[in-house]
Amino acid sequence: MRTIASLAVVIPTWNAARHLPGTLAALSAGAAPAEMIIADGGSTDSTRALAEAAGARLLEAPRGRGAQIAAGVAAAGAPWLLLLHADTRLSRGWDAAAARFLADPANAERAAHFRFALDSAAPAARRLERAVAWRSRALGLPYGDQGVLIAARFLARLGGVSTEPLMEDVDLVRRIGRRRLVALDADALTSAERWEREGWTARSARNLLCLGLWFAGVPPRLIRKVYG
Repeated sequence: MRTIASLAVVIPTWNAARHLPGTLAALSAGAAPAEMIIADGGSTDSTRALAEAAGARLLEAPRGRGAQIAAGVAAAGAPWLLLLHADTRLSRGWDAAAARFLADPANAERAAHFRFALDSAAPAARRLERAVAWRSRALGLPYGDQGVLIAARFLARLGGVSTEPLMEDVDLVRRIGRRRLVALDADALTSAERWEREGWTARSARNLLCLGLWFAGVPPRLIRKVYG
């Protein structure tokens, strides 16, 4: 199997057994990363067993997405990192797009993200994808479900990943800055389960409210209660 020797993928998990196998399989479909690190926050389902069966390195971390990602980053030995959610599957060609980004020395102090896509045929999903594409391009605000590809040294110079339980992705991309963010030509296919369960308008409005609260300076531990 071909590998991207310079890349470690860090995935925070908590009871992610429904989605994790697909996420890990997609990572290994082409040139696999040198390391797949699962930072688990105390899962009680089969997440841990599935991670180990897939050959991933399993870490125990304090529950909370930021703290789990930070633990995975600290354990990684590769010079490049891909921070990825457990319910996000990268499309074919992600490895080639990532390899091209890694190979350009100009990207040592830039970061990249993938194109947001949802695993739903609903017209509302296409509208949300277009809105996210605009937000990522115009505002420089890709979220964590689009993945963040970044050099470990650059991440360290930025101060690392916030250990807050929520909004660590927004905090990071704001520190990176819009001019240092690059969109890659591959999809990050994310589960639409939250939108389908809560309603497309209601879930999107809740996410927007959380973003507004974060910009207003509300602590992430309080925003988490709104996020659900």
